[in-house]
Amino acid sequence: MSRPKRVLLWLLGLSMMAVGALHFAHPEPFMVIVPPPLPPRATVYLSGVFEVLGGLGVLIPVTRRAAAWGLIALYLAVFPANIYMAINGIQLDPANPMPEWAGWARLPFQALFIAWAWWYTRRDDQLAQARRS
Repeated sequence: MSRPKRVLLWLLGLSMMAVGALHFAHPEPFMVIVPPPLPPRATVYLSGVFEVLGGLGVLIPVTRRAAAWGLIALYLAVFPANIYMAINGIQLDPANPMPEWAGWARLPFQALFIAWAWWYTRRDDQLAQARRS
């Protein structure tokens, strides 16, 4: 694995574990963006578990590919919460509100996160072979 890819792997894994841990340490900001009729606290805790597991899993070579696919599924699963947040102008931190456009501007970043995780679903030799074809 190239050095930049390895650095980005660690950034992905550690950031997912940190965000997942925040779901337990401070669940309230995440609970407000859970769309009805889902139970907010349970949904936040469940997504936190999968964020921690996915972040840890991508750092372990034997589980990397499965964990990367799991993160892709997670990013797709939480996307409705991001849409709900944008449509309703929900603030994660009302004391420091974001401009309304920021809720919409963050939606395309889900595609970036999906692409980032997808990069780790394939072995480097498969990527090299695909480039040669």
